[in-house]
Amino acid sequence: MWDRIRTILRKELLQVLREPRLRMMVIVPPIVQLIVFGFAVNLDVENARIAWMDRDRTPASRELEAALSNSRYFQVTARPETDAEAQRLLDSGRVLGVVRVNAGFHEAFERGRSAQVQILMDGTNSNDAGIVTAYLNRAVADVGRRRQGAAAPVLHTETRAWFNPELKSRNYFVPGVVMNIITIITLMLTAMAIVREKEIGTMEQLMVTPLRPLELMLGKTIPFALIGLLDMALAVMTALIVFRVPFRGTALMLLGSSCLFLLSTLGVGLFLSTISRTQQQAMMSAFFFFTPAFMLSGFTFPIRNMPEIVQWVAWANPLRYFIEILRGVFLKGVGPEVLWPQMLMLAGIGLAVLLASASRFQKRLD
Repeated sequence: MWDRIRTILRKELLQVLREPRLRMMVIVPPIVQLIVFGFAVNLDVENARIAWMDRDRTPASRELEAALSNSRYFQVTARPETDAEAQRLLDSGRVLGVVRVNAGFHEAFERGRSAQVQILMDGTNSNDAGIVTAYLNRAVADVGRRRQGAAAPVLHTETRAWFNPELKSRNYFVPGVVMNIITIITLMLTAMAIVREKEIGTMEQLMVTPLRPLELMLGKTIPFALIGLLDMALAVMTALIVFRVPFRGTALMLLGSSCLFLLSTLGVGLFLSTISRTQQQAMMSAFFFFTPAFMLSGFTFPIRNMPEIVQWVAWANPLRYFIEILRGVFLKGVGPEVLWPQMLMLAGIGLAVLLASASRFQKRLD
């Protein structure tokens, strides 16, 4: 049995390495995807263009202006004199926000009253607007505490971010890109490789050989599992070298969880091969599965913010658990003692999908 499986396994690997299109698909797209996503998917806001309106023109207002100008988060690019000019700047998109200090700002500090600053934001990009508003509020609060001196409240808060101290969105997203790479590669290669045998007419030849359906299935899926692990290693090395994403966990934990995840992707790819007649159909079916699975994985959008019925659907999504494991391994350095529920769900879903797909695959061959 194992001799026959090794024979078909060797055949698949040689076919992938010999065909230029598959060889390029295995090596080039994963690295390109990781580099493009790593640089493009970035929610960090720095050098945000803002406008400054000073109606007070006192030392206190100039101190606030200097604090904003010297911050890496802001870039004061305009100083409108009228409200109409400020509105034109926001309408044209030349600035993301306008900071307006009204008359009496300095006097409020001198009298021990609360000084107010008006912040007008362009809300078309809600993410940038929310982040910049938080930065501006913090900068204004810092200046207020310095100006009030001894009159400042004794109670204050100090925030520390664990696992990602600089709050870099790249550290959060790159592990998810690694998940996308291994999903797409193993899913599409598994489905397309088996369908290709049907297209060129060699599936009938394989069926009349002494190969049993189980041996053929293993010989077809194991090579792509190995390719998926190879792409995983390449993606992780790129993440560490190019993007300097921290890796605080162990390689063994990453390897073990990846193998559990492969049960699901290989199973789905095997299932798609049984319902597709051409490679184009297999490719479209793979994207039809991947798109909703990606959206419900928590890669970008928190699952807890989705409607309750969608959250229930997300419970059956293996990508959800794998991305939690990847972020736990990369950023937190935790192991099975913490991530065992996610690993258990991956194993359960993967075995169920793989067994169901294998059963359908064998029936189609029989």
